[in-house]
Amino acid sequence: DSVIYDSIFVRKQDSFARQFSNPKILEAFYKINGNDPVFVTRFFINGQLDSLQRYLDDSELHGINPKIFQTEQMKALLAKLASNKVTDLKQIYPVIADLELLSANAYLNYTNYLRYGLVNPRRVVSRYYIYVDRPDSIKMMKTLASISLVDTLAAVQPKSEQYLALQKAFLAANNPASKRILSINMERRRWQLPNMGDNFIEVNVPDFKLTWYDKQDTLITMKVCVGGKREDNYDEKWKVYKKSGNISDRPKNHETPLLFSKINSIQANPVWNIPVSIAQNEIYWMARKDPYYLSNSNINVYYKGKIISEPDTISWAKYESDKLPFKFKQGPGGGNALGKFKFIFDNDFSIYLHDTNNKTAFRLSNRAISHGCVRIEKPLDFARMLVDSPYAYDKLRVQVDLPPIDSTHNSWYTKRMAEKSDTLKVFKMKSSWFGPKKPVPLIITYFTAWSDNNQIEYRPDVYGHDDQIWDAMKKFR
Repeated sequence: DSVIYDSIFVRKQDSFARQFSNPKILEAFYKINGNDPVFVTRFFINGQLDSLQRYLDDSELHGINPKIFQTEQMKALLAKLASNKVTDLKQIYPVIADLELLSANAYLNYTNYLRYGLVNPRRVVSRYYIYVDRPDSIKMMKTLASISLVDTLAAVQPKSEQYLALQKAFLAANNPASKRILSINMERRRWQLPNMGDNFIEVNVPDFKLTWYDKQDTLITMKVCVGGKREDNYDEKWKVYKKSGNISDRPKNHETPLLFSKINSIQANPVWNIPVSIAQNEIYWMARKDPYYLSNSNINVYYKGKIISEPDTISWAKYESDKLPFKFKQGPGGGNALGKFKFIFDNDFSIYLHDTNNKTAFRLSNRAISHGCVRIEKPLDFARMLVDSPYAYDKLRVQVDLPPIDSTHNSWYTKRMAEKSDTLKVFKMKSSWFGPKKPVPLIITYFTAWSDNNQIEYRPDVYGHDDQIWDAMKKFR
């Protein structure tokens, strides 16, 4: 009796609405299907609801607690429906309605979690700007309309080598700390990241390392320095700063943002456009302490877009650090903080890869020391691979005062060295721009555990992102 069943189903749907993650999606799905028990009629007799139950029970293999799918209640309903002791259809309608709704909800949640992850990192992780694909109404309606639960459940199982290696280690781990780290990094591997193709560059912040991949091969790897961790109790200090408006109360946060882009240009002998925060917190105080600091550091000062010819004469004490009317740029040369190369990619945070004049920093074990940009250990090798042309590479070498590889280009180098040594003319270092042979995808990411040569590597949670993800996964554990 569709009238009687329909009224029971609607009441059940209303009672479950607060428990379900996507009640409006389910409501829309059943509205299209006239509130028919689609899952029960399609998948009970052929055993696919039992298969769904087995997948849900095995969700602990992914670090997910099966109880969140209400598996015990579903088992009891399946058993009751399979008992063949039905004497009154009206009595069995509530069982069908409960099983229908719980099965559809569990199936939808399970496929979403395995296909897209338990949490949305852009809502959970600080400074996470990588676009991740997330389930939407169209995708979820398509999933619910599947003609085979078993095929869909098999298809959503993560299959990457990294995920399977972490999962194997998770199942073998016998201490909570290891299982926690492995579970968090399995979650990271479930996120649907942008398609980077076969040839891409990855900077892994906790590993302090850059790796250039071509399919399964590693083309080059090198140490990097990344942004320093934000101050402890940052959120509380930020509230104090928002109230006071005093620049001295502003807490520091130099964490390198996690992002995806493409390297599209190289600047040899770069100019450093000094960020406002560094100007206020560092440059200003150094200039007050030493009037010759700016000229000795090759830092130019600009007022309303015009360069100040004698910045050493500025009375810095007249200005407050948070109300400076000046902008600062460090010219190219040996003392430039960016070294000899800057590697540029589109982003909203003035972040780039660059060389450094402080090579000793690469000896540190914790290299979270920069203001946010990424310093790389082997900038010349990196530049050579990007330009991917002997001719362009020789041009680039000469611009940073290195002899060309091809001896037929020696005249370029000889001319430059003559200009630098000419005592009658002032040699002014200039920036030069080079383009990579083709833009190369770059992802700045964050993994604290991964597989390397059949062994799990672990790194410290330098920014505390593991804690943020673990807290967000609490209701799934």
